[in-house]
Amino acid sequence: MINFDQFTLDNGLRVLVHEDKSTPLVAMNILYNVGSRDEDPDSTGLAHLFEHLMFGGSVNIPDYDKPLQMVGGENNAFTSNDITNYYLTIPSENIETGFWLESDRMLELDFSQKNLDTQKNVVIEEFNQRYLNQPYGDALLKIRPLAYKVHPYRWPTIGMDISHVENTSLDKIKKFFFSHYAPNNAILSLTGNIGYDLAGRLTRKWFGPIEKREVQARNLPPEPDQNEERTTTIEKDLPSDALYKAWHIGPRKGSDFFTLDLITDLLAGGESGRLNTKLVREKKLFSDINAYITSDIDPGLIFIQGKLMKNINFQQAEEAVNEVIMSLTDKNGIKDEMEKVKNKFESSTVFSNTSILNKAVNLAYNELLGNAENINLEVDAYRRITQDMVVEAIRRYFVPSNCSTLYYKSTRKDK
Repeated sequence: MINFDQFTLDNGLRVLVHEDKSTPLVAMNILYNVGSRDEDPDSTGLAHLFEHLMFGGSVNIPDYDKPLQMVGGENNAFTSNDITNYYLTIPSENIETGFWLESDRMLELDFSQKNLDTQKNVVIEEFNQRYLNQPYGDALLKIRPLAYKVHPYRWPTIGMDISHVENTSLDKIKKFFFSHYAPNNAILSLTGNIGYDLAGRLTRKWFGPIEKREVQARNLPPEPDQNEERTTTIEKDLPSDALYKAWHIGPRKGSDFFTLDLITDLLAGGESGRLNTKLVREKKLFSDINAYITSDIDPGLIFIQGKLMKNINFQQAEEAVNEVIMSLTDKNGIKDEMEKVKNKFESSTVFSNTSILNKAVNLAYNELLGNAENINLEVDAYRRITQDMVVEAIRRYFVPSNCSTLYYKSTRKDK
């Protein structure tokens, strides 16, 4: 059980505090309720660009990393479709340095053309290295707009096209910052060796003076139901043919989210997952194969992706994948496997929450979803999944008309 206290500042900043005296450290996590889904279609990649800009100096502090490192702190960040998340860990006696740094970059960044150009170059290089210069690296750039036609999940967090980042202006960056990065659009979570009273005093001292901002209203177009199978084929010089399949599912807070999560664990829960056991080890149709759920706040996707062995065609591969999926509808055959993945989920969740940083991240995210207390309820929700629920979810979602498929066809002669 993770016990915590919470309060909200007058400027709208929500604060969660979990004290853990067993550690000499404090984890500070700031979740901003902004991700790639909040971008305009003609100007994508800004949320991810801000992940980099936020480390390029703030209005009063030209170097974020140096003062934190001098007091023994570490930091990092990540961006998703839904959120931008910044976190640090620091010795408890130096926690005020963390408050100073984080509050100043919430107040205002170093909006200089030099800083913007520097971070643009970093993001452009990342785009080239991860998405264009890697085999299959552009998969998300291809399959997301195949699956989504209206909703902004149709582009990945890096952006739809790197030219959007290249061409963005300082004025556009400032507007995006002041309409999204605000105390009334953020959640601060503190875990570790910090008490509620000290957390309250430091939060009010450093974040209290930051004024509320007019946060841009989120009015996202709902994605229409997909009623026909969608496919696209890409021919490239690749090591082997590859198959990417995506099925639409409900939102993160949907009643069947944990059921679908469990299904991906049954399919690809390590070496013993059914896809690996049946299609890699036994039938040798794939060299590797994986399944995962996107966990998006709005209706997301389940992906299955794998690389085909030599002389295996796409029809063989797809038929085998579908056979493995449908094998989970045999209730007599999944009872023991379900218990195994439930035990694994419980142990991994409990172990994960021994980390003060993971607790800070998870508390903030659950608060964003509606109730931070749900951090203590996930294992029970997962354990309540029945075989009937698994069968119902498979029959509802894993149908051809709900599926988008990307075929990578290798042109390499010696593949």
